Amino acid sequence: MHAPARLTALTTTLVGGSITGVFLLADSAREHDGLSAAVDPHVAADAVNARSAPLTAAAKLLTLVGSEAVVGALALLLIIALLERRGPFFAMSAAAAMGVSASLTLGVKQLVARHRPGSGIRLGAVDRTYSFPSGHTLNSAVFLGLVVILLVPLLHRRRQRIAVTCCLALLAVGIGLSRVYLGYHWASDVIASWLLAAAILALVGLVSAIWVRTPGRTDRSGADQVPAPNVTP
Repeated sequence: MHAPARLTALTTTLVGGSITGVFLLADSAREHDGLSAAVDPHVAADAVNARSAPLTAAAKLLTLVGSEAVVGALALLLIIALLERRGPFFAMSAAAAMGVSASLTLGVKQLVARHRPGSGIRLGAVDRTYSFPSGHTLNSAVFLGLVVILLVPLLHRRRQRIAVTCCLALLAVGIGLSRVYLGYHWASDVIASWLLAAAILALVGLVSAIWVRTPGRTDRSGADQVPAPNVTP
């Protein structure tokens, strides 16, 4: 099997598995059974018991980083940077991915209509929107993943690419955990958000890989140039 075919098969498997997981979690959240009933209350209780002043300060900072305002502003900067460094295709890919992320956040919330944890465990202002999935988690994970897929490859040193990727992955995880810690989301809300983000990013990765492997294509960095094949007999 050629590399593009293997990548397509892997992406299809990842997207299919992620979407299946989201459907199962959404059904559990809507029906108040399964994982929703078995795990979420216990994780919420453990989060409350683990609270401390330093952890609360860190969680609030992570939640701020993952807020709509911050992620929206950073996403705009990412699109501008991609337009400058890699061209319109990659900038539009990032814009489309963030648009899909925001749309899924709003649409799935309305479909599942799950209420947030009670006010007794929440640290912060009241949020009357639905809980499933976590918008902070989904949008920030997609944004950070786009940085890894579309910008990090421009770094010349492999060690730098690995270090930046690991830091951004930890940040994405931290933002999701902060939402459970602060009592704004159930654990399954956050897990579903990570699964949705994985599906979106897998598709972006596939489309980007196909683009750079197309003969004659190149981005403005010149890093992805693929020469046209020699068809002379």
